[in-house]
Amino acid sequence: MDSHLEAFFNPRHVGEVAEPNFIGRAASFQCGATVRVSLNIDDSLRITDAKFKAAGCSVLVGAASQLLDQVIGKTTAETATLIQSRDLNEKFADVPREKDACLRLATDALLTAIRSYSDSARDQWEGDEALICTCFCVSDRTIEREIREQQLQTIAEVTRACNAGAGCRSCYSLIEDILADVNRES
Repeated sequence: MDSHLEAFFNPRHVGEVAEPNFIGRAASFQCGATVRVSLNIDDSLRITDAKFKAAGCSVLVGAASQLLDQVIGKTTAETATLIQSRDLNEKFADVPREKDACLRLATDALLTAIRSYSDSARDQWEGDEALICTCFCVSDRTIEREIREQQLQTIAEVTRACNAGAGCRSCYSLIEDILADVNRES
């Protein structure tokens, strides 16, 4: 039996985490499927628990179950990098290509939950510097310094220099603003 079908018949991580820290949702207008992911994230940025609720096909349920298996215990940055990687489909090779949208729906809900965490972490940051990338805890001063020292011009260059933007990518617009400000000053 394909692993996504096995995960459908014996799904893991179904329901809601106790006192969820962060929630993400995704839906498809094409097929009417919906999925909701709830996460608990500890102080070391690790996903300690993850659960989902889904209304959709067997592939969606199986993919969500398998996906959460892979991310529990990982940091938010590791998780965001995993679900945005090009080789994600290789990890779910038994999912029929015509059902890729189901896998994408599960990853979108998970990424939305991580972005919710990132937004919350920025709102609660009490450091002397502005926290721009919560996935990798990169401040505005660090990003500005790297841009100046290495004469960086793009988000990809900033990411390679200090990891800012390598996780959930919710900080992209902030990095673009810093790039524009620093390069305008130069």
